[in-house]
Amino acid sequence: MPSFDEVLKEAGEFGRFQKRVFFLLCQTGITFSSLFASVVFLGQAPDEYWCRIPAAAELSERCGWTLEEERNFTVLPLHLGNRSSSGECERLDVSWDTPASCTSPLTCYGNCSTGNLQLTTCHDNWVYKNPHSSIISEYDLVCGNAWMLDLSQAILNLGFLVGAFILGYAADRYGRILIYLLSCLGVGICGTVVAFAPNFTVFLIFRFLQGMFGKGTWMTCYVIVTEIVGSDQRIVGIVIQIFFTLGIMILPGIAYLVPTWQGIQLAISLPNFFFLLYYWVVPESPRWLLTRKKGEKALKIMHNIAKHNGKYLSPHYSQITISNKEVSNPSFLDLVRTPQMRRNTFILMYAWFASALIYQGLVMRLGIVGGNLYLDFFISGAVELPAALLILVTIDRIGRRLPFAISNIVAGIACLITAFLPEDVPWLKMTVATLGRLGITIAFEIVYLVNTELYPTTLRNFGVSLCSSLCDLGGIIAPFLLFRLAAVWLELPLIIFSILAVVCGLLVLLLPETKGISLPETVEDVEQLSRYY
Repeated sequence: MPSFDEVLKEAGEFGRFQKRVFFLLCQTGITFSSLFASVVFLGQAPDEYWCRIPAAAELSERCGWTLEEERNFTVLPLHLGNRSSSGECERLDVSWDTPASCTSPLTCYGNCSTGNLQLTTCHDNWVYKNPHSSIISEYDLVCGNAWMLDLSQAILNLGFLVGAFILGYAADRYGRILIYLLSCLGVGICGTVVAFAPNFTVFLIFRFLQGMFGKGTWMTCYVIVTEIVGSDQRIVGIVIQIFFTLGIMILPGIAYLVPTWQGIQLAISLPNFFFLLYYWVVPESPRWLLTRKKGEKALKIMHNIAKHNGKYLSPHYSQITISNKEVSNPSFLDLVRTPQMRRNTFILMYAWFASALIYQGLVMRLGIVGGNLYLDFFISGAVELPAALLILVTIDRIGRRLPFAISNIVAGIACLITAFLPEDVPWLKMTVATLGRLGITIAFEIVYLVNTELYPTTLRNFGVSLCSSLCDLGGIIAPFLLFRLAAVWLELPLIIFSILAVVCGLLVLLLPETKGISLPETVEDVEQLSRYY
């Protein structure tokens, strides 16, 4: 009986059918990247806010004050009293629950100068010029509560981490397309609840769930794409990264056009309901069906692929080779039981961790240098496009391993040089730092492809999900590592990034080359890779 790769070659390795499925699933990259970076616009700092004096709302209504007039009565006395307080996190320790003048409400406190009135810390009752512009104004994430904005992003990354384990395992056990569709439904529902969350606790719970399901859509769509194309076409996995970048570039346009955070949240969540239509156009992975001993279903899908590709499967393709080994549910021990699998797993876990930490660290360090937030965010996304293009023109010519190693080492050297460049040549410092970001972006995108190619079909989704979970851990650690080390020495984080990147570049040289080879079907296939590549 022919193998799956032989049947796929006959049916077309990247024909009209695969191109259609590929294009449809690529849209997932746009929605996932929008979710990933949405906190930048959901959590925009409010334009103007101040702490309201108790009973000020009632007095303002009785006196017919505008918000600006109420602010003048609340904050202006702080300035007249030569106070350094801006009125955002502190207020005068008074209350207007007693009869007060509409023209001079503080006169009820006698002849005491405003400069002598005590101040108190504000714990609630803030007033915002635009109360629904961001989650900061919606849930009072200011002053002593400002850390909660960071918590919201950490919770999202925790959702990614949990989703990598739970949904990665589920996709290997119950099927790729089923988990993909359930994840899309979950992202849409949870994202909608987030937009209308009555309090911050509900917001965090469903943001966590949205992150968990979001990771399920992203990882599963990537695996489906790589499993339905031939070995020479698996570079399409890199193109998906371009759609991730497109999502980063589209997000500021959405945020510019939509004035409220709820509108932005709905705009990035509702498109996931559209993906449910894929039930009728995206099939289950034939490779996965074969591992579950469902050869007839796999062959039926292959005939359908051949038909859409204008091909015809020969009559002798009536069966496909199926492994006689009993398929067990995947576990971490399966990834480390044999020598080559163990080596691959630990190196890939480190590569994911280092790439994510360095990438996010460099992005935060370069930051958005003033100016227009929307334009600067768009440009910062556009910088990543050359990374995918460089991969596309090199990876099928010289392989995966060498570009993977070189990109990490270049990123490490660039970080090291940037750390010791003098401050009086900012353009050179910025240029070299950008080169480091480009290098780590290339490494980040290659690890997706290599991770998929180094695991057998029975463990592929679980292996990719588990290893990529270290990406989420790196993302959580990156801001703390960056800002704490920068407090010691501004360039110290770059030294750490440099060491991590160079070590990663050397380690990936120990991985087998996967250029032009068939996806491994079993653990034994993976072990054979080390002998020939």
